[in-house]
Amino acid sequence: MAFAIRFETSTPRRLIELVIFRTAQIVGSDYELNQHRPLMKMCGYSDQQIAEVADWRRSTFFDDKQRAMLGYVEQMANGGNVDDPTFADLSRFFTPQQIIEISYAVGSYYSTGLLTKALKIQVETDGRLTVPGEC
Repeated sequence: MAFAIRFETSTPRRLIELVIFRTAQIVGSDYELNQHRPLMKMCGYSDQQIAEVADWRRSTFFDDKQRAMLGYVEQMANGGNVDDPTFADLSRFFTPQQIIEISYAVGSYYSTGLLTKALKIQVETDGRLTVPGEC
């Protein structure tokens, strides 16, 4: 499913990666963050953008579409209670299919983050590439 989420959605790959990265931050999965930092770079995010994902509301590096998506991701990943204004904002930029794709990505990577933490999966430190593929 991870590859389907990342490579077979109508939602642009670059945006899906932002969803995954922010979800990993929220769940606190160092393993997932380590895996997806290189993918963020492959998808064209700068080091400064990556550093400011958690503080996206104050950052000037994210456009209105990304902000609508990040607002939705935060509410979904912090209990799933998405308020009507946040959903309406998301719906301005994304089709119903894309909203399902974004939602599934949040749910899937949230659970993956929990698993990596519960199983104490360690971050690779041997210098190898942690992820295959491209954006």
